[in-house]
Amino acid sequence: MRSFDYRCSMREITREVLKTKLDHKEDFKLVMVMPKETYEAMHIPGSIYVESIEDGIGKLHKEDEIVVYCTGRPCRNSEVAYRFLEARGYPKIYYYAGGLPDWQAAGYPLEGRLAKTTTPK
Repeated sequence: MRSFDYRCSMREITREVLKTKLDHKEDFKLVMVMPKETYEAMHIPGSIYVESIEDGIGKLHKEDEIVVYCTGRPCRNSEVAYRFLEARGYPKIYYYAGGLPDWQAAGYPLEGRLAKTTTPK
């Protein structure tokens, strides 16, 4: 029996494209879907925090371009958020699969009490 990887139908965004969007101050919502403690410890600059997409949907509008992320695989919070928004008719959603670990591995800027100050790449 073959398993179905439901991620294949999600629109993914790479860290390079995300970094470019942030550097150019493009108008989009970067949403970290994690507990507040995780967000406060470390997040990508410009992120908004939602612990659950059901509670955070009031911060988002259907016309928004939205990028969801979490702490990368095996965390599935951003995948769940993507599917939740998709089911409610949000047309411009992107999934950053690598999430926080991928961003950190690239040496890109981070915010939060555990974020180390590094020279941005």
